[in-house]
Parts: sequence; structure tokens; C-alpha cells
Amino acid sequence: MPSKIEKKQAAAKLRKPPRDFSYTQNRELSWLRFNNRVLDEAFDETVPLFERLKFVSIFESNLDEFLMVRVGGLSDLAELKKQPVDNKSNMTASEQVDAVMAEMPGLLTRWESIFKSIEGKLDTLGVHRARIDSLTPEERTFVTRYFQAYVSPVISPLVIDPRHPFPNLRNGALYLACGLDGATDEESLLGLIEIPASMNRVVEIPSPTGTYSYILLEDVILACLDSCFGSYKPLDRALIRVTRNADIDPDGEGVEEEEDYRQHMKRILKKRLRLQPVVLAVSGSLEKATLKTIRKALELSRRSVFTCDIPLDLGYVFGIEGKIPEHLRNELLFTPFKPQPNPNIDMTRSIREQVLQGDKLLFYPYEAMNPFLDLVHEAAYDPECISLRITLYRVAKQSRLCGSLIDAAENGKEVTVLMELRARFDEQNNIEWAERLEEAGCTVIYGSEGFKCHSKICQLTYREGMALTRLTLLGTGNFNEKTAKLYSDFMLMTAHPGIGEDANLFFRNLSLGNLRGDYRFLGVAPVGLKPLIMRGLDREIQRALAGEPARVFFKLNSLTDREVIDKIAEASCAGVRVDMIIRGISCLKPGVPGKTENVHVRSIVGRFLEHARVYAFGVDSDMIYLSSADMMTRNTEHRVEIAFPVLDPTCRALVHEYMGMQLRDNVKARSLTSDGTWVPVERAEGEKPFNSQEALLERAYRNAEAAPEPVIEAEPAPEAEPQPVAPKVQEVQATVIEPEPAPAPRPETQVTKPAPETSARRDKPAGKTKAIERHRPGRVRMGLGLIGLGLKTLITGKTK
Repeated sequence: MPSKIEKKQAAAKLRKPPRDFSYTQNRELSWLRFNNRVLDEAFDETVPLFERLKFVSIFESNLDEFLMVRVGGLSDLAELKKQPVDNKSNMTASEQVDAVMAEMPGLLTRWESIFKSIEGKLDTLGVHRARIDSLTPEERTFVTRYFQAYVSPVISPLVIDPRHPFPNLRNGALYLACGLDGATDEESLLGLIEIPASMNRVVEIPSPTGTYSYILLEDVILACLDSCFGSYKPLDRALIRVTRNADIDPDGEGVEEEEDYRQHMKRILKKRLRLQPVVLAVSGSLEKATLKTIRKALELSRRSVFTCDIPLDLGYVFGIEGKIPEHLRNELLFTPFKPQPNPNIDMTRSIREQVLQGDKLLFYPYEAMNPFLDLVHEAAYDPECISLRITLYRVAKQSRLCGSLIDAAENGKEVTVLMELRARFDEQNNIEWAERLEEAGCTVIYGSEGFKCHSKICQLTYREGMALTRLTLLGTGNFNEKTAKLYSDFMLMTAHPGIGEDANLFFRNLSLGNLRGDYRFLGVAPVGLKPLIMRGLDREIQRALAGEPARVFFKLNSLTDREVIDKIAEASCAGVRVDMIIRGISCLKPGVPGKTENVHVRSIVGRFLEHARVYAFGVDSDMIYLSSADMMTRNTEHRVEIAFPVLDPTCRALVHEYMGMQLRDNVKARSLTSDGTWVPVERAEGEKPFNSQEALLERAYRNAEAAPEPVIEAEPAPEAEPQPVAPKVQEVQATVIEPEPAPAPRPETQVTKPAPETSARRDKPAGKTKAIERHRPGRVRMGLGLIGLGLKTLITGKTK
């Protein structure tokens, strides 16, 4: 007999309305369409030829990660007897894997064809990749000598037979495979050679002046394969590459007793090299028996084997960019761009003083990251700076920022770094930086179990006499000098007391492992971010139902959270206009009659990676939040993320203007249709082409030219002096989304001694709290208090 609880659960399931799948689509199929959109850039003849080749490489790199993480994880779930069902498409894990595999052949054929086309055109221009079947006598002599001198001493050919079992093929590594014909009556054997990762994969070949010729290391070995296996003769040959499941769960493994978390992560990373294979890629021609031997050893089905006739792992493409002859660079590459100075920041003055005077907004990569880097460097040597605290998710291998944090610690500052060791594929780099920072004296902490810390926040605290001031730096992207030149992201630099106090509380909560903090200005996941979004949407829904104009704008990388999707559909049905710029996955389909008719979704894929997240509510955007979080369940419920308001009128006007420019894009922008496919944005009759990224580049240059330069003596300005492009500041009062009424008090861990940087903020009473600033006691008031304490001590002899 079922228990009372089981009966109640069954009744609840019956009452729950069935999900509506008419306006949603599968996440994995949406991602494949996004990556196909990346490949579109390789077909775009307005893009310089070598840049198109880089997009071919990016497509492959994206696909590798997708197969390792998404398909790898789904393949594990497909083994379960009761498989979970996707809440956007109602598909089981095995059905999703089937759907992905059905899409793969067409994508790979398109990928292979455009690679061959581009490489053929580069060949005619003088950038030539040598193939073993078309080597000239001089090239063959060079290749043979290079192999004998440099390659042969390094490689270790293996013969696989019953006495030598099939080895572990490392994830993503390149291997040369061939069937071998022995001198005895033995059956055909298998030969394997791992392409040494320690050697340069691109081997330059002597060529006429003004051209560049090269051959890949694997082709060098292929050209000399007959001499690699002694008396065994190769019967066939191909390059192979195994992609393994890399969807590891560091928190699911359990940290061993007395094991440092960094050592735990190092142990987990080793498993990634030998997890279950997902697909096998083959470039070349193998006999059926040879391929079957490899496939059976890897336990892969036929559909998991992809064949092509181009090199595997096109990552080498980026390495030959610097070898392109000078006279071809303008034709083959984008015009070089250097991030420009921010026109609102004077780099000859203290950055700290300027932030205290007013908020500053940086927009990468159009503007340089230097103001942020200089500010942290200043703080490392500023005697008034007493602490630096920061969260780090992905860090450059050569990081000026981390160098400044080390300097600060060595100069006696309190430096606290939350280093997220679980940033996928950056784990090893983060482990190394964590060790270096700790050795320098920084306090290094790690994210909470089960919740990656993906937020981008830095706080600098200064003591001026008896008063504390805080500068808070919040970003939509990583504190990473390398990606700041490639990714489109915002960073807000503010001295706002309310945001500063929230940030201070955030760091205190992180150190205590408390993920349920109560904040007035910041929306912090996993508890407070999604409610902030829902309340913003609800406000616009109420406006629309009251007959008032209502609008919502989102800029995201991906939209997969079902609750948010359903709320957006509700807003559309209420009459709210919803404009979205979504670079990657959109599980919501716009334009579905009666469901999402008022939703409009665009995607921009271009020279720079669109990475910023923006949430704006109201027809006049009186609420603008920037964030590190996409609207994905992993971000809203399973990560530590931050959304922060833009309150300064000038900064808000800049965000409003930049997003307006992207909504005008009719060159790189694509529109999402109601069937889930992307189509070019239609131009109105007479409308001129508008590329938002190029327009933003031009704007950054104009602003840099117009920025005043420091001079010793005042000189009259020229008549035609360029003027900075100033945003139109809206006469709209910025507002923030007020927090919900506080729930019933929960017992919390008692802290006997507060952290040194903790402000004297008191717990707020339950109920609706207005987002207003709380002013600290002024210096005069504090001084009078100290005088009174001194008099009391003289009279009573007591200090308390």
C-alpha cells in the first residue's frame, strides 16, 4: 500500500499542468545551430581569407568541447534504465545523443569543404601547406632529413598484437595508425605512433622569397612511415584522434582525508585523459579490418566514427599567422586593432581618485583593461590600502594582475583570492597560480562544494584616518588580460557605498561558505539572481496589463533556464516587448503565435566574441543590470554569480547606446525564427549596412583621438579638433529591483570574531527593504566619540 506521502506526491503530479513545448527547443540542437553560425563566418567572403581559416579552426575547437562535455555527459545518462527527460524538448538522453549524431555528418562535410576551399586560395597567394602526395624532390629530401635528424629519435612506434595490448589513447592527442603485414604467417597487426606533443607541429620548408611553405609534423612521419616498423610493412595509414568524455565532477569524487584540495583536483584531472571515448576522428584511409580493430578496442559504435580528408586538430592555424609574408598581411588578416584608452579616464592621474569622483565603465576589447590593472597595481603600493579581495575564474598564463596581487601581499596588505579550481579546461593553470599566490602570502580560498564561483568581483579597501573607503570592481567577464583583447565585456568601477557594503558582505559570506546572503543592490546566485530577473519581468508584465508601455532587453550568451523562458513567454502574452541578443543557445523560440509573438531574438557572431550579459527593464531602461551570469540553470541555481546595477547616468547611457548599436546591426546579426533556425537580418529598402563591432571600433578610435593629452603649456586648439563621442544621457532616475520580503530567520553559524574588513552592517528586519544608501558616521562624529571615550577613561580608569 502506498504511504500518505506517496499519495500526496502522486496527486501533486496529476495537478501539475503538462509542459508546453511549442515555444522551446532542445539545447544541444540549438548549440549545433550556433556552431554552424560560427562556420558561416568562414564562408563570408567579406572576411579576410586567413581570418576565415581561423573560424574553421574555432568551429572544430567548439565542437571538440561540445562532444567532450555535453555529449559525454549525455552518453553517461543514456546508460541509465530510467533516463531523465529534457524539459525543453521532452527528449531522453539517448534520444538527444541520437539527434546530435544525426546532425554531425552534414556539419562535418560543410566544415571539410570550406577548409579545402580556403586552403586552396591561400596556396595560390603563397601560403602553402605541403602534402606528402605532392612533394617536390627538394621538399622530399628536406622532409627525409628532418625526420632522421629530429623526429625518429623521439617517436616510439608500437606494434599491437596479442602480447602487446591496445594502449590508452590520450584524450585529444594525435596518433598515426596503420595495418602491418608481417614477415610471418601472423594475421595483420596494428601499428601506432603518437605524434609527439613536445615538438613543433608546424615544420617550415624552404621556399621562395615572399612565400611561406610548411608541412605538419604528422605528415613528416607519414612520408617516412615505411622505415618506422622495421620488417613490418604498412598496408594503410591514417591519422586518428579520440575525443573522450571530459564531464568530470570534482565534487562527486570526494576529497580524501588529509588531502589538499589542489592535490584532489590534480588527481581528478588525470582521469580526464582516460575517461570513456565519445567519438573517433579519422583522417586518411584505413582498411575495414584495421578500423574495426581500433573501434572495438575503444568500444565505439560505427556512428561514433567520423572520417575526413583534412588535418585533425586545426589549432596549428593560429601558430602560422605570424609567419604570413608582410606583403600579404593586409589582404589576409583583419587590420590590427589595439584597445584604446577610455576617454573618461586620465591615465596620468590616480585612478583611485577618479573612481571616487564618479563611476567608470570599461568596455572591452574596444577600451583597454589598463585602468583596472593600474588601479590594482596602485593599491599594491598605496600605504592607505589595507586589503584587496578578488574572485578569479580564468586567469592569463602571464598575468600582470596576479603579479600585482603578489606585490600587495609582499607589501603587507591583506590579500584574499577566491581561486576557482573547477574552471573547465583551465584547472591546471588555476592550480599553478593558486600555489604561487599562496607562497607569496595571499590567503587563497576555493569555491563552495557543488557551486562554482563564476562571479567577477574585486574590492579594494582603504583606511583614511579613522574612515574606510571601498572601491568595488565588477565585470561581466574574467579578470584576464588576454581575453580582454578578444571578448566583448563590461567592467564597472564604483565607489558607491551601498554596492561596496554588499560586496564586503559577499566576500565575508564566501569565506564562511554562506551562499544565502541578503543583499540590497547585488543579485547573487544561487539564491538571489533568478528572483531579481523574475521581479523585473513581473514589473513589466504589470505595466503591460495596465495598458502602459513595457519592454525588456536581455543580452546573453545562452538562454536555457525553463522558469525564465516561461516567464518571458508570459511577458510576451501580456504585451511586453522582449528584445534579446543571444550569441549561442536559445531554447526559447520567438514568434510562435499566441506564445512568443512579442519576443525578438538576434545573434551576433563576428571578429570579437560577444560575452557581456545585460538585463534591462522598462521602455526607458530605468533598471539596467550587468552580470557574469547567463540565463542557464547551471548559472542561476548552481553557481555563485553576481548581477550589479548601473546607477551612474553616464554609465547607463553608455550601456544603452552600445546595446542600441548592436540592435541596429544588419551585417553580422542573425534573427532566430520560430522553427529555431538563424537567418540573416533583413534590411529595409535603402538601409545602409551597419556592422556594430566595426562601428564600435571606429568610435573607440575617435574617442582616443579626441581625448586631451597632457601638455606643459596651454596651446590653442586647432579649428577642426575631433570631439569625443558623448552618449546622450537620459533624464531618467535609475532604480534597482527591491529584494523580496525576508523569509523566516534561519539559524546561522555564530562567528565569534568578525573578519577585519567587515562593516558594522546590522541585519535588516523582515519585510520589504528599500534600496537606499546608509551613510557612515562622519569623521567629526567619530572624533567626538573618541574624545568622550578618553575623558571617561581618565575619570573612571576603565576603558569600557
